[in-house]
Amino acid sequence: MNIDLTDTTTRKIQDALTQARHLMGGPAVGMVLTLIIVTDESAQYDAVRAATEAAREHPCRVLTVISRDSRGSSSRLDAEIRMGETGPGETVLLRMYGPLADHADSVVVPLLMQDTPVVTWWPGGKVPKIPAEDPLGRLASRRVTDSYAARDRLGTLARLAEEYRPGDTDFTWTRLTSWRTLLAATLDQPYAEILSGSVSGEPDSPSAELLAAWLSVRLGVKVSREVSDGPGITGVSLKTRDGDIEISRPDGRVATLSRHGQPDRQVSLMRRPMADLLAEELRRLDPDEVYEDAARRFAKEQAAAGEPAPEPKAEPKKGAGRSRAKAADGPDAS
Repeated sequence: MNIDLTDTTTRKIQDALTQARHLMGGPAVGMVLTLIIVTDESAQYDAVRAATEAAREHPCRVLTVISRDSRGSSSRLDAEIRMGETGPGETVLLRMYGPLADHADSVVVPLLMQDTPVVTWWPGGKVPKIPAEDPLGRLASRRVTDSYAARDRLGTLARLAEEYRPGDTDFTWTRLTSWRTLLAATLDQPYAEILSGSVSGEPDSPSAELLAAWLSVRLGVKVSREVSDGPGITGVSLKTRDGDIEISRPDGRVATLSRHGQPDRQVSLMRRPMADLLAEELRRLDPDEVYEDAARRFAKEQAAAGEPAPEPKAEPKKGAGRSRAKAADGPDAS
């Protein structure tokens, strides 16, 4: 069912939602959260499609905020309501014109589901400097960005990491779940002391930078960045006293795990679509401390690299047993 409302109000939108539920016989008691999508007209189709697919696992009300021309002298709100097309949940596209586009929170607040968590997602590269202080970010317990979609990927990631607030996350971190799970499972087996490591990937891959930062924090050794043609992350190498532990994924689909004295093993390591990333982030609504540690380490390294002062002293290396325990707890927090 589709309902189009032109030059409308939040009261009329609420009435239309209630009437549509009655006609379809579907009460709203099954909604588990409200997802706010902040996007523009060019990116709204892919974002709404990903949210609709994720809503099959997490039934929710999706409020898509699309700011049109804010330079006009008069405010106008157009709404498009979609229900029952591809799965549970409700989708409302809110197109705002004129000065109203600068006050989207005043439109969104009356449409939030009562007594349910709120997640705000900026799917494109235009994200607030501090998402937690954005009017729509303040409404949410979780705030999702995607540094990979920005023009300056590494600069955007560094800025977001520097301004981290509990509840922030980024799809560049979500994309690492499979890598971190594989690495944790690999390091759950006995291994010699790790001396150093490296992560190879595209020159401006935020995920590769975060993976290197996460390994540095968890293993207590220096993990360098190596440049490759991609796609995405192409490999991880950990140097131990008994030989290297290597994961190579040159095609973005299948990885080869190599360990000294053991046969190579093929592991599926597919690059995941946006709907899968969003569904994963909607599974947890509490702060991700592991992401915070990795993001802050990356921000610290970026700041140090841009200063003429000497580099800070390296952190002391930790024992293999403690490193293994810390590496294993990473993916469980995602």
